[in-house]
Amino acid sequence: MQKLNRQMGTFSLMMTGVGSIIGSGWLFGAQKAAVVAGPAALLAWIVGMVMVLFIGLVYAELGARFPQSGGMVRYAQYSHGSVTGFISGWANWIAIVSVIPIEAEASIQYMSSWPVAWAHALFNAKSQSLSGLGLSLAAILVFIYFLINFWTVRLFARVNTLITILKFVIPGLTGIALLCSAFHGGNFTQHGGFAPFGWSGVLTAVATSGIVFAFNGFTSPINLAGEVKRPNRSVPIAVVGSIVLAAIVYMLLQVAFIGSLSPHMLANGFQHLNFDSPFANLAMAFELNWLAIILFADAFVSPSGTGITYTATTARMIYGISENGWLAKSLSKIHPTWRIPRRAMWLNLGVAYLFLVLFRGWGQLSTVISIATLISYVTGPVSALSFRKIADGMGSRVRIKGLQVLAPIAFAMASLILYAGKWPSTGRVIFVMLIGLPVYLHFQFHNEGFRGFSRHIKSSLWVIAYLAFMILVSYLGSTPFGGIDVLPYGVDLLIVALGSIAFFYWGVKSAWVTPYLERAQSGYEAEMREEEDTRALNLDDEHSATM
Repeated sequence: MQKLNRQMGTFSLMMTGVGSIIGSGWLFGAQKAAVVAGPAALLAWIVGMVMVLFIGLVYAELGARFPQSGGMVRYAQYSHGSVTGFISGWANWIAIVSVIPIEAEASIQYMSSWPVAWAHALFNAKSQSLSGLGLSLAAILVFIYFLINFWTVRLFARVNTLITILKFVIPGLTGIALLCSAFHGGNFTQHGGFAPFGWSGVLTAVATSGIVFAFNGFTSPINLAGEVKRPNRSVPIAVVGSIVLAAIVYMLLQVAFIGSLSPHMLANGFQHLNFDSPFANLAMAFELNWLAIILFADAFVSPSGTGITYTATTARMIYGISENGWLAKSLSKIHPTWRIPRRAMWLNLGVAYLFLVLFRGWGQLSTVISIATLISYVTGPVSALSFRKIADGMGSRVRIKGLQVLAPIAFAMASLILYAGKWPSTGRVIFVMLIGLPVYLHFQFHNEGFRGFSRHIKSSLWVIAYLAFMILVSYLGSTPFGGIDVLPYGVDLLIVALGSIAFFYWGVKSAWVTPYLERAQSGYEAEMREEEDTRALNLDDEHSATM
């Protein structure tokens, strides 16, 4: 197997996580969450943060245990075989690769609010989609993301760290400026109360308003673990640190957005808010022209930073999927000079352009990404606890305390938010996951054949049954979640919670020491020996130099 260069440090890795998280989500997420949940959008961000933090801790252990590039598409295969691994990897790749075009679309959508005539023609507010010129500019941005990643991970790390610092400062400045300019405390209790749409609105906001999508970038440090100098230490710090830092920014922005709305803006309630460029529109309304200029500039910086990061991580995911045997082996080829999986990058560029054409606006794609992301998350907690039971001696010795409690809670929370994504969106996205099965079966046959395949099928029954269960409950669920109300509100949530726990432990029981896990352990041991030999050689050289 070809190796990638280990050049990234802890700070660069954490900045990669923050850079992935703080993208277009902060530009639009506060408004979308307020429309769905009202002031209780604050609770939605807290619920989203806690869920992602639990899942992030689980994946931090997985990333440190087996520090490999494209790790997010490997762990389920290691613990449950190729079928489960493919379902998880396909969902994760669909969720991540579609972020590249959505970030470019966000930049162009914000550009449409520039006070010049030609900019207004970039976005159609009625259809919530980009025009032909807007799509062309978005395509150029996607190609720029591609070029920045085309040569070396070191260039990517330097560019990303600089952009991420700006991305952290500008949203914070925006929140503070709006709070100082206008704050209406009554907005949090009037217009239907703090939670005008109830708890169903809070959960739906987490699933469909870009909150899950906004936190999704925590996976970037995990996917880049194969290029980190000290992954055992750096990966957990980067994952947790990036989630907490981003949550602070998001909460500040949500308070600022709701508090700065004037009474006439809320005359028809939260559900009728419809700004094209929410924070920039508010800045101009309060004559904060300097802030509006900064926001229009940052509409390129924040989404582009995320787009650049995801261009890097999706290439490593295709690299991992190819190494797993689910795509052509040529896609895992590393450039001999720059040590970059360039063929994987070209594939992702083509897919990004396809998504750009199919989904022409930020709002059209964010819900799909969020639901696909939740599907991809659910195998992580199962794999993490499974490794503790079947292969605790394998991989590094990094262990997260309390995993036996964290893992099932993370699985149940992800299931509840997935359910809150509403029927028929949940059913449609789960169906999209099935589209990749012919691709998987083709490469499974050509790369490894079907000998011993029954074991892989058996260990995947839990996840197949789980997805069928989620489709059925979503359809039969209560009206607030888009169902036909066979299961009344409250009962449906209880069934999802209890059912998900049952599927979790079924999944843990189905794990086995797969050939992929044994190969991963052999590779890990070989790399540790190589690092020990390198350290010993360096010590000898230092000793000789002092003689």
